[in-house]
Amino acid sequence: MAASRTFFVGGNYKMNGTLESTKKLLQLLKDAQLDSNTEVVVAPPAIHLLLAQEQLAGSPVKVSAQNAYHKDAGAFTGEISVTQLKDASIPWVILGHSERRTLFGESDELVAEKTKAALAQGISVIACVGETLEQREANESINVVVRQLDAIKKQVDDWSKIVVAYEPVWAIGTGKVATTEQAQEVHAAIRKWAVEKLGQSAGEGLRVIYGGSVAAKNCKELAAQPDISGFLVGGASLKPEFVDICNARL
Repeated sequence: MAASRTFFVGGNYKMNGTLESTKKLLQLLKDAQLDSNTEVVVAPPAIHLLLAQEQLAGSPVKVSAQNAYHKDAGAFTGEISVTQLKDASIPWVILGHSERRTLFGESDELVAEKTKAALAQGISVIACVGETLEQREANESINVVVRQLDAIKKQVDDWSKIVVAYEPVWAIGTGKVATTEQAQEVHAAIRKWAVEKLGQSAGEGLRVIYGGSVAAKNCKELAAQPDISGFLVGGASLKPEFVDICNARL
């Protein structure tokens, strides 16, 4: 069944890059020979979104925002609405990233509201879930992830435009990587949840991708796991090795 899921690789640039460095990264990606069976999306900082959209025109690589707000417009200084993303033809948005949850206090309910709002505008969502080190050590990993997914499920019935990114918080930007077995275990639990809550077909078709210090050296082993359908890449997306990660299935 895994073969029917198009492999997905997202690059999250986070708060990194200048106009010049971002142009170089995007050009490298545009010129690369990428696996035609892998969907590739990059998420530069908001100030570079339109540049990326313009530079990647004609390329199969798509652009994502790193965050968005669920209200259409109003007095929300510093926010970008999903309506504005739609207006700018940005097709993807990352929501619920652990840095948004831990540093900026976003609740499961807020992430769910944002997800609902983005989908209502036709924007596809990379919905992030994951546990902290303390939660993992307390054997709460799967409970935490299910709670985060359940919050979205309360707001959203159609998951066809959602990619779930499992990112153990303790493995993001630390150089620590969940073992292949640890990653597959949680991905399998998410798959089980999806089949139970979304139905057999939608649950089997849901793409669940792994994020957490993914690099060229570990991507092939992770990509071979039955329930890992791709990656959400942080630091390595700012380096040439991102091309190798995009081609992990070759």
